[in-house]
Amino acid sequence: MEETRMCQWSVIRSLLAILQWWGFNVTVIVMNKWIFQKLDFKFPLTVSSIHFICSAIGAYTVIKILKLKPLITVEPEDRWRRIFPMSFVFCINIVLGNVSLRYIPVSFMQTIKSFTPATTVVLQWLVWRKYFDWRIWCSLIPIVGGILLTSVTELSFNMLGFCAALFGCLATSTKTILAESLLHGYKFDSINTVYYMAPFATMILAVPAVVLEGNGVIEWLHTHQTLVPSLIIIFSSGVLAFCLNFSIFYVIHSTTAVTFNVAGNLKVAVAVLVSWMIFKNPIPALNAVGCGITLVGCTFYGYVRHLLSQQLPGTPRTPRTPRGRMELLPLVNDKLDDKV
Repeated sequence: MEETRMCQWSVIRSLLAILQWWGFNVTVIVMNKWIFQKLDFKFPLTVSSIHFICSAIGAYTVIKILKLKPLITVEPEDRWRRIFPMSFVFCINIVLGNVSLRYIPVSFMQTIKSFTPATTVVLQWLVWRKYFDWRIWCSLIPIVGGILLTSVTELSFNMLGFCAALFGCLATSTKTILAESLLHGYKFDSINTVYYMAPFATMILAVPAVVLEGNGVIEWLHTHQTLVPSLIIIFSSGVLAFCLNFSIFYVIHSTTAVTFNVAGNLKVAVAVLVSWMIFKNPIPALNAVGCGITLVGCTFYGYVRHLLSQQLPGTPRTPRTPRGRMELLPLVNDKLDDKV
């Protein structure tokens, strides 16, 4: 009886974790799009800086004041030698995501973001000369095909937004690969990652934001009619951006890898649906089919990764695969790729 109750509570907890993760993620994406489109605040560097500042304050509050998470101590020299390069790529990743949101619909941006597994595998294959199981390569075919179909049929296609989203995938892949090497020996969770990286990212982005967007922001402050409500929305998006990081920490510890992968792909579908209901951007039938193919490919990719991770040492391998079991797997850590 007790085991049944524990099992039921585990299922309920996993479901609640996934729902709150979906809620924060979709809300942040929709709010960012609303800021760029409805509030006419077309300053992605400034929005990203606000997110980093709010995330830094939130992480400090959780770790230092509320003590909800223990601080992972990092040596001072490692902060510059390891954390700073990660923060630079982290910063580029977030900025490119916000730039893409300014120019293309949420549905298109989210579909392109699903291209990240492919860019990670190809990047590791080209630069680090790693080889992967043939099933990994096969799982990338529907992802690439779905992206191509979605891009060709997108009515609101914008080259700048498309390139920003595509290079954002590359930045995400680079961030993940660097994390495996630069952060070796440190078992970071999402909150400690934000605690160390957000201040660096703010420092990196502050000067470009002021130089490139400062005059535009000042002009917007003087000419915008509903200033106070708009500022509340902008800063609320920063608070929710941090809450998203905290929700990722909760969902990681409440679900299995397979459940997380499936829930992550369904989250994209939810984001597309919600954004369509709010912004009414047209989605042709073939465009929706392309998005669906991409999500199915991402789910298959995650399933293949899970199978390979469960492969016992000594299991027969195909020719040209590495001797080390871990080299069979891409270094994409899907559970940490969604951080703001």
